Amino acid sequence: MTTGDVRAVLFDLDGTLIDSERLILASYRHTMQEHLDHVPPEETWKATIGQPLVVQMKMFADRPDQVEAMIQTYVDHNLSNHDSYVRPFAGVRSVLQAIRRSGRVLGIVTSKKRRATHMGLERCDLPAEWFAAIVTADDVERYKPEPDPVLSALRQAGVGASKAMFVGDSTHDMRSGRAAGVVTAAALWGPYSRAQLEPTEPDLWLEAPGDLLPALGLTSGD
Repeated sequence: MTTGDVRAVLFDLDGTLIDSERLILASYRHTMQEHLDHVPPEETWKATIGQPLVVQMKMFADRPDQVEAMIQTYVDHNLSNHDSYVRPFAGVRSVLQAIRRSGRVLGIVTSKKRRATHMGLERCDLPAEWFAAIVTADDVERYKPEPDPVLSALRQAGVGASKAMFVGDSTHDMRSGRAAGVVTAAALWGPYSRAQLEPTEPDLWLEAPGDLLPALGLTSGD
């Protein structure tokens, strides 16, 4: 398949469609200090971005019985500070508009919960109705890097894996997309570096959101 055959373009949310890294790290620091009395290196947390909170907190908690309370602390801080920290990525909105004009469908595959997902879209002026599928952590039992979230989005969008692409910024995104059998495109404007993503062997490398358009055979005016 060539990228010109792609009929559905799925996107991760954090670090791909919306710039939420400052919020994520602020909530992380607050939670670790509150429950562990110290903050492990931020790079350790960044390596887990793209996975659901329950998976992340299990990695950091001193005891299993801390996990639920840590999640709640993180969520409370995250939601109450959301709009102060989250920003749109330059160029994302116009890229999505160009893809929609081309007749392709859009989807979101995120490890974020549904409420926070819609908050992020609203904050960055990305209408939820633009997306034929929105799959969140509330919608699947097996999360990225398993293929289930991507496959669920494809079912909602009515497009087969052979005609789809998944754009994401994390190793979890790339592995999920690969396992689902779609074209994988690595977004290098998120928190993951090219060196971190290289082991997942993405099909495409995107330095900026606008790079997606020529990869699909489009221009901004299409």
